[in-house]
Amino acid sequence: MTYRKKLIEVALPLDTINKESAREKSIRHGHPSTLHLWWARRPLAACRAVLFASLVDDPSNDLPEEEAKVERDRLFGILEDLVKWENSNDENVLGRAQAEIMRSTGNNPPPVLDPFCGGGSIPLEAQRLGLEAHGSDLNPVAVLITKALIEIPPKFAGKPPVNPESRGKIGNEGNWRGARGLAEDVRYYGKWMRDEAEKRIGHLYPKGPNGETVIAWLWARTVRCPNPACSAAMPLVSSFWLSKKTAKKAWVEPVVDREKKEVRFTVMTGEGAPRDGTVNRQGATCLVCDTTVPFSHVRAEGRAKHMEQKLMAVVAEDERGRKYITPTEQHVVFANKAKPSWRPEAELYGKAAVNVPLYGLTTFADLFTNRQLVALDTFSDLVSEARKEVYKDA
Repeated sequence: MTYRKKLIEVALPLDTINKESAREKSIRHGHPSTLHLWWARRPLAACRAVLFASLVDDPSNDLPEEEAKVERDRLFGILEDLVKWENSNDENVLGRAQAEIMRSTGNNPPPVLDPFCGGGSIPLEAQRLGLEAHGSDLNPVAVLITKALIEIPPKFAGKPPVNPESRGKIGNEGNWRGARGLAEDVRYYGKWMRDEAEKRIGHLYPKGPNGETVIAWLWARTVRCPNPACSAAMPLVSSFWLSKKTAKKAWVEPVVDREKKEVRFTVMTGEGAPRDGTVNRQGATCLVCDTTVPFSHVRAEGRAKHMEQKLMAVVAEDERGRKYITPTEQHVVFANKAKPSWRPEAELYGKAAVNVPLYGLTTFADLFTNRQLVALDTFSDLVSEARKEVYKDA
């Protein structure tokens, strides 16, 4: 059998593929990356392009050079349309690509296997191109992400939503092509969970000074300074920068009271730069007395359960974007109100148990603040409750 070169072996419109792959980083709505963050996630545009070009024959197999170039440009046109984000679900664009794949594979394209599927980009794009897709991974999080992307949606293809809001608006009949019905239910019950969570634990999350929505509280771990004349709580901070963006520079400025042996923090913006962090490769430095402290002391404090935390900054969002706010005592008080009813006291294992146990963090519960544990516990309960709501509505 004569070997036939594939398009990927000869040429690709790399500029377009690279441009669209880079563009994906700024896309949030509807992108799989918003389902769950995953390191080294492959751009969907690149995966789609590679799959297409790996299956479609290069025209040089059958045509002289000049004619092959014309035909190759036609295939490039299909590929350039295919990699655009807005065409991800365009049936016309996908249909043209699928037709070329079928033509090159004799209407019998091979299945696609990604044995290390990670965030599921390759199986997802294979499925989008009408190919039989398989994926596997040792990491259960990767398996769950990929199941949510390529295994669960097809089971609900063409089915209407069950939530009462959607059914009340449009009835139970309608055009529910693909996973549109499932998407409606995910939106509805996701909002239900969020609203219920706010009712139960919203009081633990105060707003910003002007009513802004707070999206993060930035804490620093502290240990006691070993200098007997000091004994201040030493913040362990590798960098005081909050944002280095031009015109949006922000950093935390430690304010030291040497008489009271205390450190508080204020947020600075505009021109300037913060001081160096208090932690480097050699150890830590006390902001109050300038004592250099080895890591052995920091680790010993952690193992003795003397490690605490201090709020450095509050991150909020309003209609103008993200802003950084100097913390107030109110934010600390609200955080301290959180009392988890359950803690994951299982011992750390695997990679999680390599470094952090040196600092006295030996269980999964040690990795979270009390407020985070309350939130995780609440959402865990709501997942079970949402399931009951779905069955009730269905």
